Amino acid sequence: MIIRKLLQLRRVALAACLLLGFNSAILAQSIEDPSVDLDMVERMIEEGIENSHAMEMASYLTDVIGARLTNSPQMYRANVWAAEKMQEFGLDNVYQQEWGPFGRGWELKRFAMHVHGENTYFPAIGYPKAWSPGYDGPVTGEVVYLEITDEKDFDYWRGKLEGKFVITDTPAEPSLHLDPIARRHDDASLLRLANATQRIATEQGQSPGAAWLARQQAAYEKAQFLMDEGPLAIIDESYRGWSGQVAISGATLPAEPGTPWGQRPRPHQVDAPTPVPQISLAREHYGRIFRMLQHGERVEIELDMQVEFQDENLYAWNTLGQITGTDPEIGDEIVVIGGHLDSWHTGTGATDNAAGSVVMLEAMRILKALDVQPRRTIQIALWSGEEQGLHGSREYVSEYLAEMTGNSFDPETADLKEFYDKFSAYYNVDNGGGQIRGIYLQQNDAVRNLFRTWLLPFSDWGTDTVSWANTGSTDHVMFDRVGLPGFQFIQDPLEYFTLSHHSNMDTYERLVPQDMMRNAIILAAFAYHTAMLDEKLPRK
Repeated sequence: MIIRKLLQLRRVALAACLLLGFNSAILAQSIEDPSVDLDMVERMIEEGIENSHAMEMASYLTDVIGARLTNSPQMYRANVWAAEKMQEFGLDNVYQQEWGPFGRGWELKRFAMHVHGENTYFPAIGYPKAWSPGYDGPVTGEVVYLEITDEKDFDYWRGKLEGKFVITDTPAEPSLHLDPIARRHDDASLLRLANATQRIATEQGQSPGAAWLARQQAAYEKAQFLMDEGPLAIIDESYRGWSGQVAISGATLPAEPGTPWGQRPRPHQVDAPTPVPQISLAREHYGRIFRMLQHGERVEIELDMQVEFQDENLYAWNTLGQITGTDPEIGDEIVVIGGHLDSWHTGTGATDNAAGSVVMLEAMRILKALDVQPRRTIQIALWSGEEQGLHGSREYVSEYLAEMTGNSFDPETADLKEFYDKFSAYYNVDNGGGQIRGIYLQQNDAVRNLFRTWLLPFSDWGTDTVSWANTGSTDHVMFDRVGLPGFQFIQDPLEYFTLSHHSNMDTYERLVPQDMMRNAIILAAFAYHTAMLDEKLPRK
């Protein structure tokens, strides 16, 4: 009853904004037929708050299925589970879009690292990098610090690294948590986003400097030397964080400076060389090992690291389903909501990106529970391969919308696919589990007033910022790159970039139930309102 009363008050306030000239685009429509359906939003909020399945789904995906490295058994299991949830909710045309070949799957079966000094012992906090090879049983070796300053150092170490564990970098300077680890957007940060304008970087288009090229060449020569020498493992420290945090991604292979990103060898590729095992440690433990060596202490590591590669299926899946459009003229036009289902392998992929995947599933559940009859088709797409380079969404775009060649796109000469002209919009969530506070326009100012209108019912949640800014590094980029409306939402950062992102701390406990529920409602509202418009969203 309280929720319903608040919604009624919100509807009165929104109508007042409309009548008082909140913006001209809204006034152009009649109050009886606004672009935002307040009755439907009211029903969505009630269903999404009182009957939410979000945290139940999030727990199963993270706690039971766990980490979901692309092409791993856990990822395939997540694909199947997501399809089953879509069918359970009553979605149409649920299927797995197979794409690839991507390459081999990889699964960590066992990992334990024990550090022995001459008179001390401690178990190390660490994780192997994905696609690192393992061993049949425990191995033991001395730790050495490989410091390379010139060719003489290569000559000194040549033939001496077999059976050794190698560290190559000085540890990060220790720091205390003097600033909060978690935060929400305040008024000042939201205002900066709302006032964002086009910026032109002065360094854009300039060639890398000589010092940068020299560093890249030195890094390549060291990496190739280690490949040739074949130590037991290369050990580095977590690239971010303290207090036992281990942030990690995949093993790397040497690539000459200047090799384009898409042409660099990847260890999951079937024809790639086998990398040296690579392990990242918590900064505290890496630093301790380094300092023990500096004191002249002999340090040994006992490592039990067993992995399994999957070569049976080199193809990955995107999981899709839909609510079919009902309008005889525009029912085959599509609105897509999505996020990536894959994760890295250290935590359980909660904020990156079970949060986005579950929000999309819950949004579709809400729409089906309300028996919506959208004019256009609303599709959900849960991607794979995002963490290795946005592969899943790229393959979707290439198969159904437009063939992608590099980073340039010209609709006059491009190979446009069946649904390019029928595509309205794509909405993405992949910036952690924090509450949505607005949306990035991706420099598409033509939708500013429309999005402001759709956010008005959620203004008492602090969700009303529309930013001209262009944000990247996730799946909406693939749609934007071919000239289609693709959007990412502004979210409260919480602990995403300070604690959970790509780390062993990315677990269910990092999710906030209220934020998850609200995000699903907002996604349901955006998908529904886009599907009900007379026209597709304008393209920039």
